[in-house]
Amino acid sequence: MAPIHVLHGQPTPEELATVLAVVSARAAAAQAAAEAARTGAGPASPWNDHARRLRVAPRPGVNAWRTSGWAG
Repeated sequence: MAPIHVLHGQPTPEELATVLAVVSARAAAAQAAAEAARTGAGPASPWNDHARRLRVAPRPGVNAWRTSGWAG
């Protein structure tokens, strides 16, 4: 990862640690997603996830009888 420089302000060590943790987590997630897309280990995006097409079962409550007949 490239070095990070503080351009404005005087962040506390806690604030700087928080920013670095978030940036590191985002970089790791992006790298894992790129690796999964490259190897075909899983969907590269939620649009390619076939599990999202599964029908959600109706929940008990108001109008549950009506929604139970809807096509998925």
